[in-house]
Amino acid sequence: MKLFAHLLIAGFVAASSFSAVANEAAPAKYKPDLAKGEATFGAVCAACHGPDGNSMVPAYPKLSEQHAEYLVKQLTEFKSDKRANAIMKGFATALSEEDMKNVAYWLTTKAAKPGFSKEKELVTLGERIYRGGIADRQIPACAGCHSPNGAGIPAQYPRLAGQHSDYAVAQLTAFRDGVRKNSAQMTGVAAKMNDREIKAVSDYIAGLR
Repeated sequence: MKLFAHLLIAGFVAASSFSAVANEAAPAKYKPDLAKGEATFGAVCAACHGPDGNSMVPAYPKLSEQHAEYLVKQLTEFKSDKRANAIMKGFATALSEEDMKNVAYWLTTKAAKPGFSKEKELVTLGERIYRGGIADRQIPACAGCHSPNGAGIPAQYPRLAGQHSDYAVAQLTAFRDGVRKNSAQMTGVAAKMNDREIKAVSDYIAGLR
């Protein structure tokens, strides 16, 4: 009986020690400094993307409420030239990984302002593509990855709801034409779309809420 008790105690100690080592080895979850993120955004990003990430310029994307992981990925790829953009390359190069995370997590706390569709005659076509795709050309529904309301899926697919249609058109066209190369999945989708379809789905996205 004493031997059994000693074995139990020894096993408990060993398990506790293993657990402590495992916890020590596990990477700590990053805790963003939102104050620093706001300060960096104000100094580096706000001129184009608006003081709270709600860009008022159709050529520049709205960033508020975007998934932090997606934003960090894009900034990292601007910095490495995986996503080519001379303007963003300059800004991203000046940011450390910590800066990027602080800015990205701060932006997730800012409410996105709703957008609106401009091409009313294209909204029906855009909705059909976004929600159902184009089956005969094997174009998948945008909603499958970006969700029916455009909220996206954190860490995987970006939020699209309310995004400027001009910006969405530019990005889909860049994917289709091989100018933007940092998503093979989006290149494959956009490659099958014509100008009218790109414009229609982009305009529908702008009005999503």
